[in-house]
Amino acid sequence: MKLELLVLFLATATARRHRNRTTLAPDNIIVNGYNAYEGKAPYAVGLRLNNGAVGGGSVIGNTWVLTAAHCLTTESVEINYGSNRGWDGQLKVNVNKDNFFRHPGYPNTAGHDIGLIRTPHVNFNDRINKVVLPKFSQKAERFENWWCVACGWGGMANGQLANWLQCMDVQVISNSECARSYGNVASTDMCTRQTDGKSVCGGDSGGALVTHDNPMQIGVITFASAGCKSGPSGYTRVTDHLDWIREKSGIAYY
Repeated sequence: MKLELLVLFLATATARRHRNRTTLAPDNIIVNGYNAYEGKAPYAVGLRLNNGAVGGGSVIGNTWVLTAAHCLTTESVEINYGSNRGWDGQLKVNVNKDNFFRHPGYPNTAGHDIGLIRTPHVNFNDRINKVVLPKFSQKAERFENWWCVACGWGGMANGQLANWLQCMDVQVISNSECARSYGNVASTDMCTRQTDGKSVCGGDSGGALVTHDNPMQIGVITFASAGCKSGPSGYTRVTDHLDWIREKSGIAYY
């Protein structure tokens, strides 16, 4: 069943493959991460797709979740809010594909694996809250060398899902450094260095990369090295999609 699920998810994602790189699908939890304390990432949500796959997302408004476009190639998704136990949160909301918005550049153009889910209104509290996005004045910022955190609930190698949110602290690298591992990285992608074996992995897709200082989301988890052990972690760059996010959701920071 696990192998069938992996094949199905990769096929529906129209996976972009470069040298030693793969779009994420259910396989392992964040590699060499740590258990998050409850409330560390109140913006983080767990996604259960109706095809059986899992992913992540981030709350960016009372009625909006930001995720990867390849997590939205399904009929519906269950969004789990408000707990480090990703599949047993304070709140579960089911949303159908009429409320999915994938970037028009996906999947035919690399670097646009980003999507939005319009949700019923969700109230914020100490366990459910939004993450802010970069300001429009930061569009040109590449965030190289910034320290960030990425979290997720990817499935484990034994076929079971992670029961507790896993996080890793990582540093953004230049796209030229990332390209040394993958051969080709779109300008609208971004990467973090694999340090001490830390990497995003299957089932983490759609989760947020958030800066440590003045927390804001600068990336959406989308790809990793084959096996999640031999290269940088990859993300869609949020600053290059601020206009599209504003157009679809009305959310913008100035």
